[in-house]
This record gives sequence, C-alpha cells and structure tokens, in this order.
Amino acid sequence: MSGMSSVAGQKRGHVVSVRGSVIDVKFERALPPIRTLLKAGKNGEVVIEILAHLDLNTVRGISLTSNEGLARGDIAESTEVPLMAPVGKSVLSRMFNVFGQTIDRGQEVTGIEQRPVHRQPPTLTRHSTRTEIFETGIKAVDVLVPLERGGKAGLFGGAGVGKTVLLTEMIHNMIGHHEGVSVFCGIGERSREGEELYRDMKEAGVLPNMVMVYGQMNELPGCRFEVGHAALTMAEYFRDDEHRDVLLLIDNIFRFIQAGSEVSALMGQLPARLGYQPTMGTELAELEERIADTDAGAITSIQAVYVPADDFTDPAAVQTFSHLSATMVLSRKRAIEGLFPAIDPLGSASKMAAPGIIGHKHYELAQDIRRTLAQYEELKDVIAMLGLEQLSQEDRSVVFRARRLERFLTQPFFTTEQFTGIPGRLVSREDALDGCERILRDEFRDYPESALYMIGHIEEARAKRQGSASEIAIHAT
Repeated sequence: MSGMSSVAGQKRGHVVSVRGSVIDVKFERALPPIRTLLKAGKNGEVVIEILAHLDLNTVRGISLTSNEGLARGDIAESTEVPLMAPVGKSVLSRMFNVFGQTIDRGQEVTGIEQRPVHRQPPTLTRHSTRTEIFETGIKAVDVLVPLERGGKAGLFGGAGVGKTVLLTEMIHNMIGHHEGVSVFCGIGERSREGEELYRDMKEAGVLPNMVMVYGQMNELPGCRFEVGHAALTMAEYFRDDEHRDVLLLIDNIFRFIQAGSEVSALMGQLPARLGYQPTMGTELAELEERIADTDAGAITSIQAVYVPADDFTDPAAVQTFSHLSATMVLSRKRAIEGLFPAIDPLGSASKMAAPGIIGHKHYELAQDIRRTLAQYEELKDVIAMLGLEQLSQEDRSVVFRARRLERFLTQPFFTTEQFTGIPGRLVSREDALDGCERILRDEFRDYPESALYMIGHIEEARAKRQGSASEIAIHAT
C-alpha cells in the first residue's frame, strides 16, 4: 500500500500560481516530462499542457480548457501521457476537437487507437525522390498552377470568391479520382464556418472519406496551436498505415502562427520582429515538414493563407511562403464576372511549372496562355475608351483568344450540381492542354464565347454550339 501511495504522490502536485492561462504546479518528487498533460480542479476538468520546467520541483504549463474556479493549492495530477489524437478508419465522416472528442452531435468514437499529436517528420531516407504532379481534375489548376504530390499549396481568397467551393471540389475529386482520404483542419476559424462546411460536405456526399478537426476562434490559444498537429497525426495514419494518398486542407495557417505567438507571450518569452514569437520558424517547420511524399504514400496540403494588411514582407507571410510549392490567388473580379473557379492566372504561380517537371510542351503552352491573357489585360483600357473596332487585326485576335481561354478555363463542379443544374466535369491534364492549344490555334474563332463556357472537354463546345443553333432555328420558326 505504501508503494502505491508513493507512486500516486509522484503523479500528484499542487497549483502554486494561476495567471490567466499560465499555471505553475509544484511536485514533491520527479517532474513529469515536457508536453505531458495534467488534470486539475475539483473533477479534473482543467487540462494543462506542460511547456517548461522552472526548477527541480516546479513546472509551468498552459491550460487547454477554461480554468475558471482553479485556485492555488488545488491538486494537479499527471496523466503521464501527452495530448493524443484518435486514428483509424472509425474517424472518417466525423468532426473532432483538439482532444479527439466528437463535436458533430454524433456518438463518441470508442475503442480506437490514440497517438501523440507531436511526432517527428519522416526522415530523408523515407522521402520520395520522384517529383510528381498532383492532378486535381480542375483545368485552371492543372494547366496554370500544377500542384506537387506531397507538396504544399497556398490558397489566397477573401469571402465570397469561391474558396470553400474550390476546396470542396478538390476533396470530391481526391476521393473519386485518387481513392484517397481528405482531412480538413480548421485553425482559429469561426464556428459558423465549421458548421456550414460540415453541412456542405454532407450534402455533396464527400463526408464518408473525410475527417474534420477544429480548434475554433473562441477556444484558448493552446487548443488552436495544437489542432494542426492533431489533424496531421490522423493524416499520417492514413498515409503510413493505410498507404493511401491524403489531401490535407488547413484553414487558416496564419492562425496557427498567431496562436503560437499568444502562447509565447503568455509564457513570458521576449518577442522577435513585429511581436512574433522567437520560435516561429521552428514551430511552423515542425508542422510543415510532416507534410511529405514518402515511400508509403503522400500527404498533399492546400492551406488558406491570410496576409496581414496585405504586407507580403510580414514575418508570418515570409515564413509560410518558404514552405509552399504553389500559390493560388482567387480574384474577386473574375468571380463577379462568373468565371469560376476564379483563379487569377497572372497572380498565381507554381514551382512545378518547370520544363523538367511538367514537360516542354505543357510549359510552353502555359507561357503562351499567360502571355495572351496579359496582353488582353493591357488592351482592356483601350477597348473601354475606343472600342474593339479601333484595335489592329493582330490585337483583336489576341482578345478573341483570351476571352475564349478565360471561358474554357471555367468548369462545372460536382459539388455545385444541385445549385447550377449543370453536371460536374473531371478533366484530365492532357484534355485541358489539348483544349487550350486548339483555342490558341484559332480553331474556335468562329464559335460563340458561350459555347466554351462551363464545359469539360473542348469537344463539348461543338455540341453546345449545335444545341444553341437548333434553339435559334426553333425560335425563328
């Protein structure tokens, strides 16, 4: 009995200080390791994560739950484990918080394996040496901003420009085309957005092969900081154990850095540039380096990125950009014109768009498309002032090609069928390139622009043109 009581004594400490979310706990004997969880309060409802050893007897941690009612002298008991995340097939179609508890009003997931959220990134020997393109089935992405399998892409877009719809379509195509799994991680986002996305995914029928993990805006900084690691632990299970490709969507990666900054300030660390934590580079790398293409499978990530005050020299933006292999910018102007997906072809870029990776033909074609669209942008002011008739024949040809390219790069999505009534299209990279090449050769110069709008393969333009011609004939009679 005395042995059992001494073990209990080693696990137990008492609270000596409570300053906001920062709590100091004193232990009589050996200190629990860093990142161990403590439970304090009357019923152990206050969860504390140890972040520092202050001396031989005292640890400092940050509370992951509300510490209302906690007082000095209260018992704090070590759980002897770090923060854990549930992994396995049972997590599919469910929504979790940072503690691995379901928040979708469904039954709790029981009898499932738990793994620590902090894990080492795959070693260099496990990294795949092949550079592969991750095909999305979306023309504008695959032609102009090809994504890297096992890479990280940044998605820039405000409210109402189709960011969620684009993410939803990528999830749909990932499940149908690649037979993969999608993990959505919401960091510091509004609870309304989480509820809406869950409902949208359910209606679109993509939920059965998807996991959602949320650390919402109203939660403590410790939760928001750890939720990204929890989502990655789930993604790593499907990559390493199930050998499946995983699409990891993070919204918003800036909130992860922001949460780390709050934790750092609470722990009393001196800030670095512009008030950011001195460990920002390391913390972001610990998260980003776990996203990789290995011998078992690949985790491909698309991350929404908020740029503070549109300042791309901000330390958070600079650190994030250093990890990205592609940047997709969504244009509000294109969204207003109905050109969905509203990807800005001139503002978006990808490191994969190199001749040695995508091939010389794709590279030259993408350059021609960008050149044509850039010339059209320059001519828009002249057209607005003087009209199309005042342009030279050569410039008019550029305008005709550009306008048809813009419409061909639109695409009906599977996830919007119920709203538009247009069946979704999955277009291979070869078919998308073939269509763009034929438009640049003026093969569709005599076609109305509407024939190229919201189609999949370029051959659909012929059927659409014939259909509209027959409609006109019917109305004429």
